[in-house]
Amino acid sequence: MLNSVELFAGAGGLGMGLSLAGFEHRAVVEWDRWACDTIRENQRRGHPLVADWPLHEGDVRAFDYMGLRDPIDVVAGGPPCQPFSLGGKHGAHKDERDMFPAAVEVVRQLRPRAFIFENVKGLLRESFATYFGYVLLRLEFPELVRETGETWQSHQRRLQRHKTSGSRSGLCYNVVFQLLNAADYGVPQLRERVFIVGFRDDLGIRWSFPKSTHSREALAAEKWLTGEYWDRHRVSKRERDAPPASLAGKLSALRQRNLRPTDERRAWRTVRDALAGLPDPEKEPEASAVIRDHRFQPGVRFYKGHTGSPLDLPAKTLKAGDHGVPGGENALVRPDGSGRYFTAREAARLQTFPDAYVFHGAWSEVMRQLGNAVPVALAHVVGASVARKLTEWDFAALANPGSPSA
Repeated sequence: MLNSVELFAGAGGLGMGLSLAGFEHRAVVEWDRWACDTIRENQRRGHPLVADWPLHEGDVRAFDYMGLRDPIDVVAGGPPCQPFSLGGKHGAHKDERDMFPAAVEVVRQLRPRAFIFENVKGLLRESFATYFGYVLLRLEFPELVRETGETWQSHQRRLQRHKTSGSRSGLCYNVVFQLLNAADYGVPQLRERVFIVGFRDDLGIRWSFPKSTHSREALAAEKWLTGEYWDRHRVSKRERDAPPASLAGKLSALRQRNLRPTDERRAWRTVRDALAGLPDPEKEPEASAVIRDHRFQPGVRFYKGHTGSPLDLPAKTLKAGDHGVPGGENALVRPDGSGRYFTAREAARLQTFPDAYVFHGAWSEVMRQLGNAVPVALAHVVGASVARKLTEWDFAALANPGSPSA
């Protein structure tokens, strides 16, 4: 059994994905009491993905990691994203919520065989490029700590000199990062996030991010070449969307030749796909009332930049505002132009949480937890790929006892 330590666990999305990938958590650390209450409530209900989590409510910087007895295979987490969020103050290292230094320190202490960190797309903004490069260097060489009185810029230059020297002595990691769109991996949401993955140098592991499994082109083919998408949802021909003008010529040529795109990936999952089987909370309030976290929330307003998510595409990125839900975001737009807020249960489906997983707090608080979460399915894909490499290494070490040990 591979084990892990989960930092900045939130409502549990990343941790649940790693559980599905076969990791057993030795510690799960989260400071927010509402998110902790969500995990505790699901533990009380015996949810299998979190039932045995050793949850610790508190600051990741205050936890005693050296008290963990077993060597740790993976450290994972999503450091708070507000310092880098496109909707935040863009403070990066100046923002007291920047927890990348804390994450690096945990890696230094635990010396895991690998780590997985997730953050917002804004981390790749040009204005953050220098600091992001610094974060990557710190993760590559976690033992070269920042000295007392040393600025982060001076520390970065020292790390860069060490890297260019070619020295790989001590604790080092091979670090890669990539911007992943959750929709490309079967999540019904256009959610772009940066994943940073590192494997300890002495393992000699070479790893790359999993290939995407879903595509926009496959969805277009299901809609406008075969009609499979509309037929599956029993949408009449007069209610079906017309293809966008940019695709019309390509679709017409394929149709004339009776061909489908050569893309072997599956169709992007849409809002309609995700919500299948749930009653409309506005039109069927009595049926919706018996489903946990599925009550209608009035008051949605659409305006520029806050236009909601069309029913027959993956949802726009769910967001977590300072007070729950920002404006007209986190909302459904029907084909007739009307709309409403997503219920918490619908948002949970868009984040690929199981229906049996419940959330603690008022609607706005639950939506904040969901807006900050890592989609369970995406975490599973990345976690399973990392687990596969570590397991392959373990089998190779058993077959060749003389190889370097972990």
